[in-house]
Amino acid sequence: MQERGLGATGQRSSVVTLGAAGLGKLSQAEADAAIELALGRGVNHVDVAPSYGNGLAEERLGSWIAGHHRHFFLACKTLQRTQAGAWSELTHSLERLRTNHLDLYQLHAVTDVAELDRCFAPGGAMETLLRAKEEGFARYLGITSHGHLAPAVHLLALERFPFDTVIVPMNFALWANPEYRRDFLALAAVAARRSVGIIAIKAVAQRPWGDQPRTATTWYQPFTEPDEIGRCVRFVLSQEIVTLASPSDTRLLPLVLDGADTFLPMGAAEQEALVATAGQFDTIFAP
Repeated sequence: MQERGLGATGQRSSVVTLGAAGLGKLSQAEADAAIELALGRGVNHVDVAPSYGNGLAEERLGSWIAGHHRHFFLACKTLQRTQAGAWSELTHSLERLRTNHLDLYQLHAVTDVAELDRCFAPGGAMETLLRAKEEGFARYLGITSHGHLAPAVHLLALERFPFDTVIVPMNFALWANPEYRRDFLALAAVAARRSVGIIAIKAVAQRPWGDQPRTATTWYQPFTEPDEIGRCVRFVLSQEIVTLASPSDTRLLPLVLDGADTFLPMGAAEQEALVATAGQFDTIFAP
């Protein structure tokens, strides 16, 4: 699998990251099989959070990480917004993951400026990130966001602190939104100047479930056909993206890996032709 440099960290990440949210929905044997599949296909970056399955995803991963951390760049995150809450969550994450450090620790799902302010306020979660790095529990620091404001929130965050990475939603339906595209391009320009790694999520999202029967464990309706997923992967990896996180339904993992294995950059005309179809779908975030 192709690898790309993750900002200024020195890490070369596989162009697909194992998004570990789905591991919390599996038995240990099933989770082990998914992890081994990812490793066998060249994935060397995994992203997890204590909110995934109320800690179960960390436990599933932890039983495997012990003794194998060297195979993965290990990223984790916190939804807590206070220093005390985030520190408590960090210690529990390290215990469940059976490791003494994370490669990347992130503020998770900072969706708007008010939430960013909470993280950076005195006694806020940002103090835990700084302490974690200072005391050797985290090598690098990042921030993640969801929703249509994500690129703009990241731009503001980078004005406040030199994060090593950002996680941002990206797919062709979002690219069809002029404001989202404008903000993402602005973020990409700043990230390039400051050597910040950009990680994509929701690459294969199709639309909200609405009244449709839920046939996947993702909270949104994903694309499921190999050619559809291949186009989604190609589109996202053709932007200023280092790596994209696999969807939380691990049944889709092989298809995403297949798309990455055959990746060739998508030209501008092909990208715009795909974006022109976005009207058939809905972005998964509320306006």
